[in-house]
Amino acid sequence: MRLQGAIFVLLPHMGPILVWLFTRNQMSGWCEGPRTLSWCPLHKVLLPVQTTIYSVVGYASYLVWKDLRGGLGWPLVLPLGLYAVQLTISWTVLVLFFIVHNPGLALLHLLLLYGLVVSTALIWHPINKLAALLLLPYLAWLTVTAALTYHLWRDSLCPVHQPPPTEKSN
Repeated sequence: MRLQGAIFVLLPHMGPILVWLFTRNQMSGWCEGPRTLSWCPLHKVLLPVQTTIYSVVGYASYLVWKDLRGGLGWPLVLPLGLYAVQLTISWTVLVLFFIVHNPGLALLHLLLLYGLVVSTALIWHPINKLAALLLLPYLAWLTVTAALTYHLWRDSLCPVHQPPPTEKSN
């Protein structure tokens, strides 16, 4: 893999790195509380899963770029333009969830992102079948993320939206 491949693999990580820089001290209790979901992943699980998925998706975009003869040009506009929009929406979801603390708006963006990833896979399939298949784990992760975000939004489990504990008098 050439230098361009490494750039494609690393590019998707820019958004999560920036979000982490702003929220690193707030992450430990993001899914804790009296009504914690039993299937809620630990915050320490999120980083390796997200890193792996972003790396795989970045590599898939490199495969598409390489199969379209690299460089810049009209053949790349739709497949990589759609990917760029998808990446931007993905980073927006992180901002909405971890910085703005708005799981409802994050959920709407996740649903949009899901449609964009499916569209990207369909566009990439004729160009590079492996690249399209490499998006399937991302779709699986988005399904888990959307379900988790829905429950957090519905049950107001996000720490910012929980009422402060009150003391009961005797």
